[in-house]
Amino acid sequence: MTASPRFHPLVNDWFTTSVGHPTPVQELAWPRIAAREHLLISAPTFSGKTLTAFLWALNRFATGELATGSTRVLYISPLKALNNDIQRNLLAPLAELRQRFAAAGKSFPAVTVATRSGDTDAELRRRMLRHPPEILITTPESLNLLLSSRGGQTLLHDIDTLILDEVHAVVESKRGVYLMSAVERLVTMSGDFQRIALSATVNPPEEVAGFIGGFHRSGGDFTPRAVGVIQAPTRKTYEIGIRY
Repeated sequence: MTASPRFHPLVNDWFTTSVGHPTPVQELAWPRIAAREHLLISAPTFSGKTLTAFLWALNRFATGELATGSTRVLYISPLKALNNDIQRNLLAPLAELRQRFAAAGKSFPAVTVATRSGDTDAELRRRMLRHPPEILITTPESLNLLLSSRGGQTLLHDIDTLILDEVHAVVESKRGVYLMSAVERLVTMSGDFQRIALSATVNPPEEVAGFIGGFHRSGGDFTPRAVGVIQAPTRKTYEIGIRY
């Protein structure tokens, strides 16, 4: 089984040989991501949520639908320790895709990935401003700092896709309000963009989806953005043995 007939054939080939079969949540989500829906994707750990969110964006870079040269995909996680893992988990597929495209006599665009947090040294921050990464990985606090500086704002004027990970960790806290207020500030700079939120199981999902979507302003009126909900159709199973 391939990832999806919507994907570039070489992206499909990479997925089939490197990953295997799509998980149920991936099969449900990819057509709706391709349709540019705002989504809340709720599934257990190791169900492929992160690749679900990122692979369609990588495919759009591969097909030329997303241009390089500016930051187009913004990934935000409240867990700073997770961000470096996300970067590594993206760099490997990108390298493999470049090799696969080169072997087929085709070029893969120069998509770069960078993380921005309180631990990022000054030289790397300056380098990002000179050469914006196509995919930027950051935290809610660092996003607010970027929005508060003229230099940081130059990275955020061309966002196409926003990925919000580990939403369940912030949805009931002041930190979640801090994050979503920053997202709404980002809309005023970059225009509207697709929102893809990733979470472990949350209840009620409709309320969390409303939290993610916020309100769209048209003239003097505010209307809630429609955010679809995708929940993994499978449950975890446990094998229990009794010893006495």
